[in-house]
Amino acid sequence: MRESETPDTERVTGKRTMEPATRRTILPGGPPFTVDDLLTFPDDGNRYELFDGSLLVSPPPVPPHQFASLRLVRVLEDAAPPEFEPLPAVGLRAGRRDFFVPDLVVVPTEAVEETELMFRPEDILLAVEIVSPTTEARDRHLKRAAYAAAGIPAYWRIELSEGPSVHVHELAGDEYKPAERYDAGEAATLLAPFGVRFDPAVLVRPRA
Repeated sequence: MRESETPDTERVTGKRTMEPATRRTILPGGPPFTVDDLLTFPDDGNRYELFDGSLLVSPPPVPPHQFASLRLVRVLEDAAPPEFEPLPAVGLRAGRRDFFVPDLVVVPTEAVEETELMFRPEDILLAVEIVSPTTEARDRHLKRAAYAAAGIPAYWRIELSEGPSVHVHELAGDEYKPAERYDAGEAATLLAPFGVRFDPAVLVRPRA
């Protein structure tokens, strides 16, 4: 198998992670990849991210994941002042060889107006990841460390398998403080990047 070909099996080593795609794709170039390389990749339905030049490959999100993402966008839109915008699945260029696609972010409205392709770390006030079985280690460890290193003030991790629960990390120096956990059935009252209060259970609750 050539270096630029997506593998069939998951491989995890220290800082580098590659996960299976939904189908085999021949990618241009070879590792370590840059963000500029990523722009030449085919639009094959997979989500491509970079960590230190190594590919992080995810298949399209499953319906429960998308359902929760939509519900959270609605919660944040209802609470957000006009100067903030919640956005799903945007590009975040954290460095020449680091590129992520958070499930949801909150950015200043003026940054949306000024950004054509991808956001900078200083634009991101909140990054959110919704954990799925194929991204558990990535969302709980790798992305938490990467977002902290990029200086993103707040990171939320949504664990659907826990009812769901919301784990809230706030930046202290160059790393996040231990998470505050909010479970379904209790009110998560959060102040950053703006005040919002919601029951995590709403993320999996059908519309009335």
